[in-house]
Amino acid sequence: MSQFDLGGKVAIVTGGAGGIGRAYGRGLAGAGASVVLADIDADGAARAASELEAAGFAAAGVAVDVTSPDSTRAMARAATERFGGVDILVNNAALMAEIPPHPLAEMPLELWDRVLRVNLTGYLLCAQAVVPLMKERGGGKIVNQLSGGAYRPSGLYGVSKYAAGHLTAGLAAELGPLGINVNAIAPGAVETEAGLRASPESSPFREMLRSIVPLRGFDSAPPEDLVGTLLLLVSPAGQWITGQVIGVDGGWIMRL
Repeated sequence: MSQFDLGGKVAIVTGGAGGIGRAYGRGLAGAGASVVLADIDADGAARAASELEAAGFAAAGVAVDVTSPDSTRAMARAATERFGGVDILVNNAALMAEIPPHPLAEMPLELWDRVLRVNLTGYLLCAQAVVPLMKERGGGKIVNQLSGGAYRPSGLYGVSKYAAGHLTAGLAAELGPLGINVNAIAPGAVETEAGLRASPESSPFREMLRSIVPLRGFDSAPPEDLVGTLLLLVSPAGQWITGQVIGVDGGWIMRL
């Protein structure tokens, strides 16, 4: 059996209606997992799941508000009722392009609270919803979506993603004895609708990336380029990896 085989596993991907979420869902399904695509856009999640089902994979789309404990628990129940449990959680839902460009020194408190509720508290609530189910199955894998922007000054978005990195380490330390691995992926610029809204092709940020990323000539990558790292972290191949943040960004951010 391949070390990357996910046959018999059940995965939840939040933000499953978006570009990265859909790519993650396809990758997990292709490796053999039954996939629940969860999103605040219930219709989008259902469409994305239908595409996987049409390709012969086991998938379901569910609505979730990651800021609501009741909603995240309902998401976990839906996965259990449909596929029998939860083995993998990918915390991918986050606000990025939707965040207005306010300086931190002038940040409206209501915006600060909203972004942290989604990008940080949402990760915690989803983890809390699935950990009891993972314990029943003898362990599991949690992967949090960070960003290379967590490691450079990037306003409120960067603050939320850096904090999610600390949450990743804390959960890894607590849940390791239960057989639950917790890691994170920190992408650079990704070629999705949200990514292009946040950083258009002509933006100074894109120009900067083209000049400094070691894999020269690239300022971004398709979401499919993140899938290999995800499969490593959620499969038997990554069993000895926990508490880590893996950058998938062409070498943009190098943390020594």
